[in-house]
Amino acid sequence: MGVRPPLRETLKPRIFAAAALALAITMTACTAGAEPGPIESPTAGSRAPRLPLDGAALIASFDRLAKTMMVPGAAMLIRTPDGDISAAYGTTALGGSVPVSLEDHIRVGSTTKTWTATVILQLVQEGRIALDDPVSKYRPDVPNGDDITIEQLLNMRSGLFSYTETYQLLHDMDVDPQSVWDPEQLLALGAGLPPYFEPGAGFHYSNTNYVLLGLIAEQLERKPLREIFQERLIAPLGLTETSFPAIDDASLPTPYASGYMYTDNVRTITTFRLPADLLAQAEAGTLLPNDQTDANPSWAWAAGAGISTIGDLAVLIEAIVGGGLLDSDLQEQRLQNVVPPEPGSPSAYGWGIIRAPSGFYEHGGLINGYNTYSGYDPLNEVTVVVWTNLSTAANGAPPAATIAKDLIEQIYGPPAETAGPNPGDAP
Repeated sequence: MGVRPPLRETLKPRIFAAAALALAITMTACTAGAEPGPIESPTAGSRAPRLPLDGAALIASFDRLAKTMMVPGAAMLIRTPDGDISAAYGTTALGGSVPVSLEDHIRVGSTTKTWTATVILQLVQEGRIALDDPVSKYRPDVPNGDDITIEQLLNMRSGLFSYTETYQLLHDMDVDPQSVWDPEQLLALGAGLPPYFEPGAGFHYSNTNYVLLGLIAEQLERKPLREIFQERLIAPLGLTETSFPAIDDASLPTPYASGYMYTDNVRTITTFRLPADLLAQAEAGTLLPNDQTDANPSWAWAAGAGISTIGDLAVLIEAIVGGGLLDSDLQEQRLQNVVPPEPGSPSAYGWGIIRAPSGFYEHGGLINGYNTYSGYDPLNEVTVVVWTNLSTAANGAPPAATIAKDLIEQIYGPPAETAGPNPGDAP
């Protein structure tokens, strides 16, 4: 199919701009339409987890929140030095009878950005690309490419317009959910619209940055991105249930959970929260979410098309944050370069990862039908992973991120500013 000419009509900037980050978010962005509202993270940081954990209480909260947000199915995994706690909720299909299992495959959305960023950093480590290289060295067709650096793509400071904020993409996805999008088409959509700001002059969460990084990785490696991920991440970590599909492949490996989303993409231009009348219908059970399982994820590509399971996601986030995929010096630089998008912001974004006020290094994923959260606290060796097969709740909340926030608060106790005296808390 030919490249679709980009329309000049654009959407309101996503909530995942600097102002939202200032509210201490868990990013879940790689979705069409507006992003769900920010999730305030609990404060953990240097505070120690309350071990041993009350597994029954954590699972009860997980079940309660999953039920409250009306997700068909969900899974959670918590790892601490004291052991693991895991649970599954609901069914793999809306109204179905097959219970969710920890082996179910799901689409991970923007968690894929952690993979793309890690591959680029490995190429930096090998001297094949430099963080301060101009984008024009690899893609002379990109506007402002002489002034945009590879690092600015990684940390969302390029100014490039996000193609997922174009009406054309959202409309076409609604008309033909199985449409195959070539990465060059996605880049053309974003690069064909005015930038948000001059390179380095601001922060805007743009999926165009990561599609461009994926294309550059393919150019340097001379092979498809799915092979690059397999050779550089999946095989070295022994991940048998993680994959990155070809752009014409909308299937999921078995077993898998079907994915659901309320309304359509164009109607989520400004918010995922249903209007009052539809929200009432959803809560009454007379409005059901749409099945998005077979929607082709090629529109998300290097920014969000990955597939995994809850166990593999835990291994990935632990390696991406804790080390093993980069040499120790570059790994340390990666963590140090997770910086606030503006002075005073409690959360920070860096080279494909987020640091929350909780002390967790994390990333979320939101793609049609699915919501994921992966986080790791390297100081205390605590991992939290959650997925749901509903992309956003009827009230607009990202369900996996909401559940993860609750679990983390239980693990570490209430935020410091509201917690009462506790001898077990670090100062």
